[in-house]
Amino acid sequence: MKIHTLQLGELRANCFVAETGAGQCIAVDVGGNARLLYEFLSMKKLKLNKILLTHGHYDHMNGVSEIVEKTGSEVYIHENDAPMLTSSVLSLSDLISWSDFCPVSDYKIIHDGDIISDGDCNFKVMHTPGHSMGSVCYICEDVIFSGDTLFCCSIGRTTYDGGNPEMMVQSLEKLYNLEGNYKVLTGHGDNTELEYERNSNPYLRRFRK
Repeated sequence: MKIHTLQLGELRANCFVAETGAGQCIAVDVGGNARLLYEFLSMKKLKLNKILLTHGHYDHMNGVSEIVEKTGSEVYIHENDAPMLTSSVLSLSDLISWSDFCPVSDYKIIHDGDIISDGDCNFKVMHTPGHSMGSVCYICEDVIFSGDTLFCCSIGRTTYDGGNPEMMVQSLEKLYNLEGNYKVLTGHGDNTELEYERNSNPYLRRFRK
């Protein structure tokens, strides 16, 4: 699975474009700058089939509606964060953003354990609340798309509405206990590996036995 990274929107959230087959792809999080994403897809001659959202904060979804208009792609989000897609308040757009909020009204609901298939790839949904109630990670092959749950040597904040420190601890423990190593593609900043985070991230080291 070939994966490309773009940083989109005001907060430069990572958008990952994963090639799932010949000329086919999905995107994980589209925080803005839909035109740049569309130009990238055109340059690479890729058809965008699906957009997988790790959560509903505006910096991860505010480019979705425009790219859907251009590509007809389907949008997937956990049921707990779905209300954020149509609310500038719940998505934190009113609180943080200086751009217009772009709501998304057509989407598909996902739950923990769901499998989203595209081309030759299967993306498993792992519900990881803490940063938001509907935060998820997507696991495909040896890759975890962690959104704002797990960062390199850090984690997503739990102080916004919908954040929950206790749930974040439980979600991090689920990630810690996954068997084997994974590449971790994060919502912001540098990517990392799960084994490195087990040993170096202060929020994961607590689970050592």
